[in-house]
Amino acid sequence: MRLGGKTLKIKGGKIMRKMKKVLSLALATALCVSMAGCSSKPAETQAPKAEGQAEGSQEAAAPADDYHLVLKLSHVFAPEEQLTKTMDSIAANILERTNGAIEIQTYPQGQLATYKDGVEQVVRGADFISVEDPSYLGDYVPDFNILAGPMLVNSYDEYEYLLETPEVQDMFKRAEEKGIKILSLDYIFGFRSLMTNKVITKPEDLKGMKIRTPGSQLYVDTLNHMGATATPLAFSETISAVQQGVVDGLEGTIDAYATNGSAEVAKNMAMTKHLLGVCGAYISVDVWNKIPEEYRTIMQEEFTKGAETMVKNISEGEEATKQKLETEMGISFNDVDNAAFAELVAPIYDNMKDVTPGLYDKFKEAIANMPK
Repeated sequence: MRLGGKTLKIKGGKIMRKMKKVLSLALATALCVSMAGCSSKPAETQAPKAEGQAEGSQEAAAPADDYHLVLKLSHVFAPEEQLTKTMDSIAANILERTNGAIEIQTYPQGQLATYKDGVEQVVRGADFISVEDPSYLGDYVPDFNILAGPMLVNSYDEYEYLLETPEVQDMFKRAEEKGIKILSLDYIFGFRSLMTNKVITKPEDLKGMKIRTPGSQLYVDTLNHMGATATPLAFSETISAVQQGVVDGLEGTIDAYATNGSAEVAKNMAMTKHLLGVCGAYISVDVWNKIPEEYRTIMQEEFTKGAETMVKNISEGEEATKQKLETEMGISFNDVDNAAFAELVAPIYDNMKDVTPGLYDKFKEAIANMPK
């Protein structure tokens, strides 16, 4: 060790040894303090960790809290038609009651898959709700063709009564076996009749006339048996097709007549009432079963309530709509020889393939015996 230019060997060695001892002691003390501090930290962090684990357990017990599903609902109806309003209302109510967990996006006027293609989306398990005529279920459960068949019922009440019969309830179950959950099957929007520019009173008047129909084979068969030439077209093409003479008219309900542009191109409605205008709402069984039960309950309630409200609105507003068409749009309505048309369409039931024998007769018997 140097101090003032001199070397202090012995004393310097002693000083160095003393300094080493002091440093060693200081390091040992610091290490102990450090170890003591480290040993106290887990005790401080364990509580927040346990709290976090408790939160995870609560989430597992209530998986619906973080659940969110977007379903696309498709149909062919125009924005002002009652069915469109009904579906929009159902979607809004479900969104509100599930606090946003179930979001149903509605697509009217055939923006997405419709008719047969729409039901196929359901069967394939898409996050999709198809709103279609029951006849499109006939590809999977043929007995639905009878339920949707021509001139089976004469009132909305008769149709709704049939839905409660054991035969139809069994059809619902068979649809589920095919992957189709029926949320409701009674979105009634009126009886379908002929809209043309020619007065139709009897089957002979339809000879040579091309009438636009949806793509359902049941609709095609019905119009052909009535004496017309059924011409399937997408509705988006129909109004221009009538204007251009591609078809001579179309068929539909009074509600549709007033809202989808038909009254602009066809000025006469022959009240054939050949088919009941009704749709069902269908969702994939697999998709349905994955939805938390509390949300399934809400959805079922709203789809059921929506159908009840729609039938009420149609029933109460139909006469007023008819009068509006007469006074504001110049539409004429006329009665027809319903018995003659009924006789012509009767063989359709005999020619239906793979249906339950005697089911048509059971339906007619049930209607005849329904409580008044």
